[in-house]
This record gives sequence, C-alpha cells and structure tokens, in this order.
Amino acid sequence: MGAKKLLVVAVAAILFTAAMVAGADDQVHHVVGEDRGWDPSSDVASWSSGRVFRVGDKIWFTYSAAQESVVELRNEEEFASCDVTNPIKMYTDGLDKISLEGEGIRYFASGNTESCKNGLKIPVKIQPKEQNVAQNIGSMAVAAGPTLPSASTNLNGLSYLLVVGLSICFLGL
Repeated sequence: MGAKKLLVVAVAAILFTAAMVAGADDQVHHVVGEDRGWDPSSDVASWSSGRVFRVGDKIWFTYSAAQESVVELRNEEEFASCDVTNPIKMYTDGLDKISLEGEGIRYFASGNTESCKNGLKIPVKIQPKEQNVAQNIGSMAVAAGPTLPSASTNLNGLSYLLVVGLSICFLGL
C-alpha cells in the first residue's frame, strides 16, 4: 500500500473514530470498502451487500485523488451503463463524507468509466431512521430470524485498533 493511500486510510480512521466518540444521534458512519477504500481492487459490491443505510447516516469514500474520483449519478440507467458524463455531483478530494438524507436509492460510481465498468460502483438504498425499541417490539415477532449487526455499527473499538495499528506503522514501532 502506498504512503499516500495509507495516509488517506489513517485520516479516515481518525475522523471515523472521532465521529463515533461524538455519538451524533445514533448515526452510523460507513467507510466504503473498509481498509481498502474506494479502489478498483476493492470488492465494494460485497462490502455493501446486506449493509443497512439509514436516513442521517454518513458514508465515507477514501481513495487516491490522483487515480480515482466518485460521482453521484442521477438514475439506475446511468449507473448500469457507467455513464459518468453528467453526474449530480463529483467528489475529488480523496476523503469525502456524504450525508444520507431522505429515503430512496442513490447511485455512486467511479468517475473513471473503466473502473466503473469493472465494478467500482454501489447503489445505496437509504431506509427510514430506526424507531426506538419500544416501537419495534411488535415488529420483532415477525422478523425472519436472527440477524447479525452490521459491521459498521460495531466499529468503535475496531476503529481504535485501526488507529493504533496505523500509528505503529507510521512510527515504525
């Protein structure tokens, strides 16, 4: 992993940890591709499958700005064909935080058409905010079975380990 990419991942981990400590209204911070980030070698489709995105959550894209970018596309057709010529918005900073406001599906893809066609794209289905436990008691009886919590909800301790590990790498300990 190059030094620039490692730095981007470290910055994302630090920001992610700070956001988790702040505990802003039960928001979940999703770091796309986790430690690999937004990169052609990442399997972002597997990363996003089964993940629950809710109104108010944040999604983070970390990548090498010299090699990649992120575009938000208007619809499923542009997403499927990797038509990145007229995006809603283009992100090019290398570390982008996007608030997920409003229910629906948002389409994110690599600004590099070839990377997009090779799978560097994700649809993000945004669900309503989770209701409190008292309101969910009735719906628990109709649940299809036990589910494992999303990895993103349990990353607080993991974030600290990541920051410590990256610090050790940077300091050469």
